[in-house]
Amino acid sequence: MQDDLALGHAEPDRAWQDIRLILTRSGDYQASLLGLGSHLVRRLGTLQLWQAVPKHVAPEPEANKPVSSDFDRLPVAIVILQGDARIIRLNEAARDLLGDAMPGQSIAAHLDGLGREICDWVADISAGRMSGGSEVLHLKAAGGDRFVQVGLTRDGADQVIAVLSDASAMKTLEAQFVQSQKMQAIGQLAGGIAHDFNNLLTAITGHCDLLMLRRDKSDPDYSDLDQISQNANRAAALVRQLLAFSRKQTLKPQIMDLRDTLADLTHLLNRLVGERIYLTFEHDPTLRMIRADRRQLEQVIMNLVVNARDAMPNGGDISITTDNLQIDGAMQIGKARLPAGEYVRVQVRDQGCGISDDDLGKIFEPFYTTKRLGEGTGLGLSTAYGIVKQTGGYIFCDSQLGQGSTFALYFPAHDRPVESEVAQEAIHVPAPRHEPDATVLLVEDEAPVRAFASRALKLQGLKVIEAASAEEALSLLTDHRLSVDVFVTDVVMPGMDGPAWVRTALRDRPQTRVVFMSGYAEDAFGEGHVPVPNSAFLAKPFSLTELTSLVSQQLQRAPVPLSAQSES
Repeated sequence: MQDDLALGHAEPDRAWQDIRLILTRSGDYQASLLGLGSHLVRRLGTLQLWQAVPKHVAPEPEANKPVSSDFDRLPVAIVILQGDARIIRLNEAARDLLGDAMPGQSIAAHLDGLGREICDWVADISAGRMSGGSEVLHLKAAGGDRFVQVGLTRDGADQVIAVLSDASAMKTLEAQFVQSQKMQAIGQLAGGIAHDFNNLLTAITGHCDLLMLRRDKSDPDYSDLDQISQNANRAAALVRQLLAFSRKQTLKPQIMDLRDTLADLTHLLNRLVGERIYLTFEHDPTLRMIRADRRQLEQVIMNLVVNARDAMPNGGDISITTDNLQIDGAMQIGKARLPAGEYVRVQVRDQGCGISDDDLGKIFEPFYTTKRLGEGTGLGLSTAYGIVKQTGGYIFCDSQLGQGSTFALYFPAHDRPVESEVAQEAIHVPAPRHEPDATVLLVEDEAPVRAFASRALKLQGLKVIEAASAEEALSLLTDHRLSVDVFVTDVVMPGMDGPAWVRTALRDRPQTRVVFMSGYAEDAFGEGHVPVPNSAFLAKPFSLTELTSLVSQQLQRAPVPLSAQSES
């Protein structure tokens, strides 16, 4: 049976979207109608309650009020408030959400986090000083991170209707997004700083090497130069940690068995933790392989073990376990999600002091530390985070104050290589020796680095042509009488970058060998990561010996024709 329905208390000047209508038959086809949605122009989460009756049925005297039984059965949490924020009535859904809320209590006893008194907010809407609105507030009764979205609208002279919905999932996603944006921004900043410092350290260590070439070890200045060199190397190690966090360091991944790596580390780890801490290992006998940079993975494990040691000044146990994990659907871990897939998991557990909830969300940020001044740089966990992420894995921490911490690493699982597929010994075609006066085109925008590299190469008897930019290099190469045997170029430069200008130059000079220099990871540059033919990579900061050795290797290397490169 169908009836034409007349609606009361509707406001025709308002445009609504996402209106939800809930009809419940009661008595003589009487129905309560709930309009819930977003005011298209002014506010979110507002509410209207109407009485709907067939046109041929006269409305009852209290027809403008919702029927109690229907009100309680509504699946949306609704609280009717007085102007002073005291609860007049709430339905079953609201009681389930708020916990022990009762009529007569103030809604402010159950919600907080507005930034001002909730009672003032309700009073402003009740008095007409505000037209309504929606806020996400913290739910006190939950005892954790529970949030509700509260939409208020005025109803009569001294009543306010509040519509509540659970917003915990939304707040979790919002927090994850903000955290990821913050970590990305910090990573970009760290990567940029590391790039600049690598250029400075390259110049410092390089010119120090040049000075040491002219000194005997008996020279009184030699020890001073050696100290400069050692401290520059220590600074370079700190820069590598920044690059690890920003995921721009150079990695050399390989298929590996974690059990072998941990076995090789056992002696060193036992020395790190000392005599008062007992270190144990437990491995899955069927553990699958992972693909990672062995040296960097060792750094991650050492950082986590040292962190666990420092959390137990009076001694205790540290356990390292490995196992295989099959995740059929995305798994929620804390506030993060682990995608479905096959993983190898490494867990490092300690019995230390634990980490507070406030600190737990910040532990992977660079320079954030809870240790006393002078006891840590705040780069250990951020380095581990960056290495694991760059490897394609995930890292999580589960901790409570007084109950220790567990760091869990998840790496995509790989199959063990078939013996016949193991890389065979490469067949080397004897390369002709290069001429003693071979020519190097050196392209570097940082003058101190360019000066050191030029002097180092000239000491090897090479002819060096310098350019301060890619554009200058290409201009020099327009002279076809100029013969160049190898390009030595920075990767990141103002204007055209290293890989771009080299690809342009190789169109006319396909046999030229290339050495790329950069403080960033080898795979962090290039057009779509397409390798440049006949090229090698030199990570900054580098020493005089590393530069000259790699250039010499490239000059002695038989160039691979471009046609062979494209076919492969």
